[in-house]
Amino acid sequence: MYSNVAYQGYAAPGRTATLFGQTMGLVALTAAFFAAGAYGGRNLSQGAAIVSWIAAFVVLMIMNFAARRSPTAATVLLVVFGVLMGVASAPTLVWYAAAQPAILWQAGGATALFVGAFGAFGYLTRRDLSAWRRISFFALLALLLFGIVAIFVHIPHASLLYAVLGLVIFAGLTAGDFQRLRRSRGLDSAPLLAASIFLDILNVFWFFLRIFSGSRD
Repeated sequence: MYSNVAYQGYAAPGRTATLFGQTMGLVALTAAFFAAGAYGGRNLSQGAAIVSWIAAFVVLMIMNFAARRSPTAATVLLVVFGVLMGVASAPTLVWYAAAQPAILWQAGGATALFVGAFGAFGYLTRRDLSAWRRISFFALLALLLFGIVAIFVHIPHASLLYAVLGLVIFAGLTAGDFQRLRRSRGLDSAPLLAASIFLDILNVFWFFLRIFSGSRD
């Protein structure tokens, strides 16, 4: 899910600004194709959504290898990834749009504030967050295991707890990814950085949806 883009020290300010603009432009592009995929997949079955989830992460893995050879190919794969994630998310978004549309706007606004705050912290801090990011990654694996256990074992308020813990974890991942964006030296790393940041944003959005919908187990 998160690629290891090597970095050491800080890149030149001009190159850093260029990489930031390029990466955030790709994040916006991915989000646009995500929206297009969600709209196009609004009438598809849940089975099609599951297939799209699997296909999206296969594309993401391929993109990790393609980025080393061709940034252009990696950008095309990033667009495909965005479309597939949109299709995979369509059933959930359609349900919320029909049942609780206000929650979509609330979650979207909260996501923007959350990512803006922790992204700015990660981008501006002089503290090395690489260890923080590694801990957050392993905590994410533990959270996924907790989610699987919660399917079979009744845990009071498991959905809310899952969402809150997820936000804590993605605070670390978001800050870490934005620091990688500042420290990365190569412009060809933009597609992979964009994919990581887009996944941060998307996961934070889903966690806020859980919280604002008042999910209880």
